[in-house]
Amino acid sequence: MKKYLLYLFVFVLFSCESDGQHVLSTPDDSEISLPFKIKREDVKPLWSLANNELQTELQTVINAEPKWKRLVQQNKMAVGLVLLNDTSDIKFARINGSNIMYAASLPKIAILLAAMDALDKGEIEETEELRNDMRLMIARSDNAASTRTMDLLGFEKIEKVLTDPNYLLYDEENGGGLWVGKRYDKTGRRYPEPIKGISHAATVTQVCRFYYLLINGQLVNFDRSSQMLDIMENPEIHHKFVNSLEKVAPKAKLFRKSGSWQNYHADSILVWGPERKYILVALTEDPDGEKILRNLALKIDNIIINPN
Repeated sequence: MKKYLLYLFVFVLFSCESDGQHVLSTPDDSEISLPFKIKREDVKPLWSLANNELQTELQTVINAEPKWKRLVQQNKMAVGLVLLNDTSDIKFARINGSNIMYAASLPKIAILLAAMDALDKGEIEETEELRNDMRLMIARSDNAASTRTMDLLGFEKIEKVLTDPNYLLYDEENGGGLWVGKRYDKTGRRYPEPIKGISHAATVTQVCRFYYLLINGQLVNFDRSSQMLDIMENPEIHHKFVNSLEKVAPKAKLFRKSGSWQNYHADSILVWGPERKYILVALTEDPDGEKILRNLALKIDNIIINPN
């Protein structure tokens, strides 16, 4: 009987519900491996997981800070949140979700995806130099490494991947999204996105979708998604979201890409740890954007570990 119960426990522990979205919890379900193994057809569209209660909580956090509320009203701040604590009931909320903004180095995740797609198709060679450049590009936001990777791919390849129907991470009919149209260098031509003519662009909805597809193993394929997660884990720049989360969630795994240029400050993170599992994305245009993002991370984390 004990042997039977043990087998039953192991089976249940690693089972998925028929809708493909549920991974049962362990006592510390931060140990559940990422990405999940889910069939593409079983991954629900992120927009279908929009949750009114979470939307109200997010709006309350923003409205409690007069400056944040004003920036949102001026389309100079956008926030996206995906709550993953219960993977049978994923919740999505966003403010100015489809407002495309300059995002500095955050869209380097688009270069990473395009490189993985090209590698998987045999269009470029997987060298040690390229692997090092991809890590430098994400963990340290190294511009030279980013530019070398972009030059291997070309703007058209990056655009083709971002507009691929499997991803639609740039969707002109729905506010745009991720875009990289300028080398991270002073030289070279511009290849701006069509809506506002921004060279390095993002919307919080599409960045949330990037992470959501990533954890579900849907960016290129399971193995490439796993490789991307490895590259994005353990960020080496400790500001904005990471500055706050390393203090309040020291046991959490952090997968992250941020960006800053002049008054533009952006951050995106997947937090995977005890008591807290979520995706948080924010774009700001303000001289105090770095401080805003640090404080935002604290407030969002608080509503997740202390739900109403």
